[in-house]
Parts: sequence; structure tokens; C-alpha cells
Amino acid sequence: MSLIEGEEELIRTSVSEVLHDQEMARENLIPILLQVQEKLNYLPPLAMELIAAALAIPAVDIFGLTTFYNQFRLHPPGKYQLQVCMGTACYMVGGKIALDCFERRLGIGEGETTPDREFSLERVACVGCCTMAPVVVVNEQVEGRVTPTRVDGILIGYGKEIKASTGIAEKKGEEGS
Repeated sequence: MSLIEGEEELIRTSVSEVLHDQEMARENLIPILLQVQEKLNYLPPLAMELIAAALAIPAVDIFGLTTFYNQFRLHPPGKYQLQVCMGTACYMVGGKIALDCFERRLGIGEGETTPDREFSLERVACVGCCTMAPVVVVNEQVEGRVTPTRVDGILIGYGKEIKASTGIAEKKGEEGS
């Protein structure tokens, strides 16, 4: 995913601020990564490279660590964060179908963000709304009984135009595909 205008400077500034407040030791890597992620809402490759250089460790070691622990986010969150519940109740009544439908409509996979940064998609454990299963949470707004048709309705409600003939979702106002 490419950086948006002004983001490189924000990344450099944020990393610099966090590193300024930390002792430059390998054992501080996880706290440093968590603080940078808190500032940026994700860990871009540039941030990991800057941290690696400051701590004199290979960037690949940082990437390996961030992909091992699921609390690290490697993609920027979208304006609309879609969380598809995969708790037992939701999974049993169609949560996986809803997740697959969002992936197809948005052209992204679980854990990814659309190139325009409008939507991000993630799988989550139980959100505690089992009677409404399957459930999707959009920026803290709970959407219950999500079927493929409801997926389309949810996306349309957040500014996506659904092309029935091709099944491709587009942002309203864009022309062609």
C-alpha cells in the first residue's frame, strides 16, 4: 500500500518522538512498536525500517515479530473499519459467508484496507451479540443478521455503489472500472 501525501513525514516524526523517549535497546522493541502503532494506527514498513536502523537490528527481524503477534496492524485502518464476528454463533449461521462476500465486494482480503483507504476488513472473535448472528461491526455500529444482500446494503450505506451485473463495488462518484 502506498503512502498518502504527508504520511512519510508523519511516520518519520512519530518514530523519532517514540525513539527519543526510549532507551535504544533490543529489549524495548515491543514497547517501541506498540507506541508507534498507537500514534499511527498501524505499523508501516518505513516505521519498521527506521526502528530497525535505530536499534541496529535487521528489519526482517522486526517484520517477523510483527507478523507473529496479532496485536500489530500492518495495514492502515480504513475510514470505515469492518469487523466480521467469527465467534461460534456467528460462524455457524454464516459469518464466513459474510466475510467472503465483503472480500469479494471490496477486492481485499481479511486484514487489508482498500487502496483508497475507505474500508478495512478484519475477522474478530465474539463481539457479544450472539442473538443477532452473524454480526458485523462498522466503526462501533453493530449490524446484525448479515447476509450477502445485507453486505451490499451496508456497503451502499457507507458510500459504495454496487454493480449488480459484475458484483464489483465502486466508490460513489467514480466512473467506470
